[in-house]
Amino acid sequence: MTTMNRRTLLRAAALTGAVTATGLAGGPAASAAAGVNGPWIVTGSAGVLQINPGRTTPQVLLPPGADAAASPDGRYIAVHDYEGGPVLLLLDRVTGQVRTLISDAPGNRYEWPTWSPDSTEIALVVNDSTLVAVDVATGGRRLLVEGHSMSRPNWSRDGSMIVTEWFSRSDGGQLRVLELATGKARLVYQRVPGEFADHAVFTPDSQRIVFSTNRWYLDQERRNQSLASVRLGGTGLKLLTDDPRFIISPVFSPDGRYCAALSVPDSNPEPDGGNIIVFTSGFGEPWWIPGDEYDDSMRLDWAPAV
Repeated sequence: MTTMNRRTLLRAAALTGAVTATGLAGGPAASAAAGVNGPWIVTGSAGVLQINPGRTTPQVLLPPGADAAASPDGRYIAVHDYEGGPVLLLLDRVTGQVRTLISDAPGNRYEWPTWSPDSTEIALVVNDSTLVAVDVATGGRRLLVEGHSMSRPNWSRDGSMIVTEWFSRSDGGQLRVLELATGKARLVYQRVPGEFADHAVFTPDSQRIVFSTNRWYLDQERRNQSLASVRLGGTGLKLLTDDPRFIISPVFSPDGRYCAALSVPDSNPEPDGGNIIVFTSGFGEPWWIPGDEYDDSMRLDWAPAV
């Protein structure tokens, strides 16, 4: 199989929801995979958008809102609303109904909801310094950690950890992993001076952290970044994408075989969030999802099919 043919088949597999890397259009593997990888969810200035596999025109789910995240069981999308103040909304992907899960008085802030793997809780940052888990059935909150500057949490698929960007008064920007059983927040990555290291997510096996960083391009005027990964113990830093570009919000497909991110095609010189770029799990042979650009996009999620 030639490189071009393989890339074409991989792209077709992602657009149709197939998990097989061979890109076979039929057969049991492709049929079963069609029920696994669903649409991409993009949050940006246009609101909450859904880009369905095989389609190029986004579907508007909610005009307002920010930081949308799909539940692992595929039923809901959680989104917090900047326009109406601190409100955490749940959109039912089956019925289309929207309900308020929690809200607070004006002046408070919510940020970056992330789902537990069993879809029963949503963790999010409140007022930049408190991480809570919200019960989806009752709206009850439990405190996970407080008193530190945090952002963009991500819950591991094994349910035991949450990684978050962390600001230490003495050491500056870091990535830390909160062990939910012990409440201990372990350092896994320390930024070097001038580095951005953000949008951290767990790999599907919960063994490494993937994040966006400009560590290899500190001397460049333009904010070029790559995806990198590190082991939970803080060792084994690895460069995953060696083509410098603006790239944020990596997310793994529900089946764990692909990783997508928001990036900017070479034809667009402005780092505005751009389009969706997709990699195999080995981060080779990336391809772009064709269609409209999602200007000022800030978060990407990959929802299960329903």
